This record gives sequence, C-alpha cells and structure tokens, in this order.
Amino acid sequence: MKNNKQKAIYKSDYSKLKFKLFSKLLVMVVASFLIIFFFYKLFWSDRGGNWIVGIIQDLLKMDYTNALNLYQQVFRNNFSVIWIVAISITFFVLLRIVLNWFTKYFDIVNQGIDDLLTDDMEIHLPSEMTAIERKLNAVKQELKQRTLEAQLAEQRKNDLVMYLAHDIRTPLTSVIGYLNLLAEAPDMPAEQKAKYVNITLDKAYRLEKMINEFFEITRYNLQQISLSRENIDLYYMLVQLTDELSPILSTNGNTAILKADENLTIYGDPDKLARVFNNVLKNAAAYSYPNTEINILAEEKDTSVIISFINRGKTISKEKLASLFEKFYRLDEARTSNTGGAGLGLAIANEIITLHGGTITADSENDTITFKITLPKIH
Repeated sequence: MKNNKQKAIYKSDYSKLKFKLFSKLLVMVVASFLIIFFFYKLFWSDRGGNWIVGIIQDLLKMDYTNALNLYQQVFRNNFSVIWIVAISITFFVLLRIVLNWFTKYFDIVNQGIDDLLTDDMEIHLPSEMTAIERKLNAVKQELKQRTLEAQLAEQRKNDLVMYLAHDIRTPLTSVIGYLNLLAEAPDMPAEQKAKYVNITLDKAYRLEKMINEFFEITRYNLQQISLSRENIDLYYMLVQLTDELSPILSTNGNTAILKADENLTIYGDPDKLARVFNNVLKNAAAYSYPNTEINILAEEKDTSVIISFINRGKTISKEKLASLFEKFYRLDEARTSNTGGAGLGLAIANEIITLHGGTITADSENDTITFKITLPKIH
C-alpha cells in the first residue's frame, strides 16, 4: 500500500512536465500541418501554381505554355516526393525547436547539481520540475548534514585530545605534590611514607595510561567511547579522591570533609566518574577561600544518588553560572593556565554525567558555591 502511494506521488510529481512536453508536441504537430497547408495554398493551388509558372517564365525566359509544361513535369508529376520532403523538413525543423526547448531542462538540472556544493541557498527549479528540485534539495541537505557530522567528529576528536591533555595534569600534580612532601620530610614515619609512595606510584601509572591514549588518539572520538559500567563503592571512591588531592587542597589550607553512608554504591563507569569528581573537587579547591572546608555530601534519594560539593568562595553571578559547563570557559580570565586551567574540567564532567543519564548543576549565593551531581542508581 505504501509503495503504491509512493508511486502515485512520484507520477504526480512529473505530471506538469509531462503535460508541458505533451503540449509542446501537440503545438508542433498542429504547427506542422498549418505550415504545410499554408505552403500548399501558396504554391500548389491554382493561384500558387500560376505564381510558380510566372517565376519560371521570368527566370528561364520561357513562354507561358512551356513554363506550364515544365511546372507540370517538375512539380505535378513528383507530387508525392515533394510533399514528403516538405513535410519532413517542416517536421524536423519544429522537432529541433522542441528538442532545444526540452534540453534546456538538462542545463537547469546541471546548474542545480553545481549548486549542491557551491550555493548555500535552496535549489529552485521550474514548477514542472518540482520532483527533481525536491530530490536535489534532499541530497543537498544530506551532504550538508554529512559535512557537519564530519566537522563535529573532527571537533570531538580535538576535544578528546584537549580532555586528555587537561586530565594528564591531575595525576602529574599529585605525583609532584607527594614527591615534594617526601622530599621535605625525610624523617617521615615509614608507614606514612609507604602510603605516599603507593599513591604516587598509582598516579604515575595513571599518567602513563593517559599518555598511551595520546598515541592511539586517532582511533577515538567521543561517539566511539563507551561506558564500562559496574557496581562502584561510591564512599570508598570519594575517600580515595579526597586523600589523593590532599596535597592540592593543603596548598591554600583547604580541607575536604566527606559526609556519606559507608555502604553507598552506584552503577557506572568508575574511571570516568572518578574523573568527574576529581574535576569538580579541583575546581572547588581553585575557587575556595583559603583555610576553608570543602564539604562533600553523598546521599541516596529515591532511585537517584546525589553528590554535592560545597565550598566557600566568591559568589558567582547567574550569568556566569550559565556558562560554567561550556568548553574553555574560565571564571577568572586573569588566571594563568597553571591555576585556572583551560576551562575544560567542568565541560568534561558535564559530558560524562550526561552519558550516565544524570545531571550536574551549579548554584552560588552568599559566598557559597554548590555543585550538585545527580545520577541514576541503576541505569
């Protein structure tokens, strides 16, 4: 039923062109008969015959009788041949005119094909070519869409490079921080030293893994990255996070306080969620007042888990809050890349949380900044 309907639409699309072509052919046939009839009356009827006889007399200097005899022999006796030739010539001349008219449509279609790549405007053809116009515009939109998708894929690939470049700084900063602690405290207790060495080694391995990703970056874009979900001990992840970032927090005298149920779990990609929490906590540390606490609250509510990062810092305007999760946006443009970053951390967090089917929002008032992450407990 659907195919029949499509065929009916297809036929109706070309009805105007068919009608116009039929009209032209009909006009050509009628014109052929009219022209032939005109020449018949002009050259073959009595008046026309006398006129031809007169021309023969003048050209060949013959008397009327001889000229009439010559007219009879040349014209009257070859009636069939002359009229077949006359009709053929008339028909082919008119046919050539019609073909010239019809082939102009090929020029129009060729121009439309050229416009597929060179013209941003819609392709417009004569009304009798609506079907071709619609198809050319559909192809043009498809080409435009594919070009846009290719550009977006390239942009995603570039973004992925930037993401990795940004995130490499996190383990590198931790490694440097813990090595500084070890260098500044040679008499550190063996147990604490072993702890710091293990953390440093773990972050170094993570750094190595990220560097390896750079060598394989041409195989990736954001559309190809899939989540490797599993049950996560959320409480332990947040404890580990605050422990790993303690050197960064201690730089300005900040501390992280975790308030969460020790049995709290979530289903998601542990590496990517760790990246999210890491970026949000680093952002909180970068914009917190010195010697203040950063509170991390995690709780289960209905079928969701809500993780909040609350720090004391300069109130962010609503206009700036709306742009926090945009790529390359930084609150303080005067900051250097060593402190303010490239403005990718929160954009990364937003994309990863979206992949998990969750949301991330920011709120700021009375010198308090709150980032709230909501994730489905089971996706």
